[in-house]
Amino acid sequence: MRPVRVLFTTYPEATVFQPMVPLAWALRTAGHEVRVAAQPAFAATITAAGLTAVPVGRERTNTWRRLLSLDPAEAEADRAGLPSPYDAAVRPAGVATMTAGYERMIEHGHKLNNFALVPGLVEFARAWRPDLVIWEATTYAGAIAAKACGAAHARFLWSLDVFGVTRERFLALGPDSDPLADWLGSYGRKYGFDFDESLITGEFTLDALPGSLRLDADLDYRSMQYVPYNGPSAVPDWLQRRGDRPRIGLTLGTSATEQFAGYTVSVKDILTELSTLDVEVVATVADDIGSVPDNARVVPFVPLDALAPTCDVVIDHAGPGTFLTVARHGVPQLTVPWTFDEPALAARAAAQGGSLTLPGDQATPSAIREHVLRLLNEPEFRERAAALRTEIRALPTPNELAHELAR
Repeated sequence: MRPVRVLFTTYPEATVFQPMVPLAWALRTAGHEVRVAAQPAFAATITAAGLTAVPVGRERTNTWRRLLSLDPAEAEADRAGLPSPYDAAVRPAGVATMTAGYERMIEHGHKLNNFALVPGLVEFARAWRPDLVIWEATTYAGAIAAKACGAAHARFLWSLDVFGVTRERFLALGPDSDPLADWLGSYGRKYGFDFDESLITGEFTLDALPGSLRLDADLDYRSMQYVPYNGPSAVPDWLQRRGDRPRIGLTLGTSATEQFAGYTVSVKDILTELSTLDVEVVATVADDIGSVPDNARVVPFVPLDALAPTCDVVIDHAGPGTFLTVARHGVPQLTVPWTFDEPALAARAAAQGGSLTLPGDQATPSAIREHVLRLLNEPEFRERAAALRTEIRALPTPNELAHELAR
């Protein structure tokens, strides 16, 4: 099989880039040429993953606050769950509401993620001539560049396919206007191709969620086993040793502090409540929270793929990378979701049976303590978490998918 050229592209956010890394590695170690294109400031994140970066476009600040709203107070309110139009993936919505939602999302989100990237990405793609472009699910610049240079292209999902399902439901309503098609179609006129739905949903879609968690549209999906990449990291010595007590992991992700006003629950209050249990708690917390109980260890970062298998229960926010990393090790989880797709993913995970969920506004310390006890003491949760681990590990590995993609 001849080597092929594969171009990955994403907007500059580590949490959506990191799930791409194992597949990029697999393609590279199979002998194929791989490049990752993003804004210049993101090049260091790409090269730290051992991949070749292609800096293109102009810089911009990526924040969900800008994506959801121009008003910080409104952004905090919008932070709860999926914004319009993508909430239509999990609940009914009318065509007028969805059209307005697309208009707002394009203006305050998708254009910010793509406008500065498109010209440089098209120029590079036409010069380098990739065989395949793999683009993060809202980095439509990747689809535009692929069409402009004649490459095949695929969407890369990092969570539930709320984008594809929303699109399917929107089109089924027979809208009079189509803001997303109009916007992307303007690039077709500029670069010499006709609009088609692949600009929105890819010629095919790569999905790392197991079947019991997926939310699919009527599209061509290729499954891939989720393999964690936590970024450059070292495993501390203390993590190699465990005491006699159950270990509870607590991790709430980076988006809450980097992009919003903070966590939706009080870490300090949770640790105080869990100090009444005969357990050891390891919490990864971005900010200094002062003194903590004797049974708690608080660190700014530890690679979750190393921490998770040492835990009996993990409390997390149901961020897809976090959830799947823990699920891969068969550990029961208590999810306290709040932002974007987290509540929808948490609900599907709870239905699978390996986890419990508490919405962020209901996650009081006492409720968390009660749910942790259930996860520790009721064997069904560990059994269902083990079943989810088996389901995840039965999916094609990145190496197997890399072979299929090249073929």
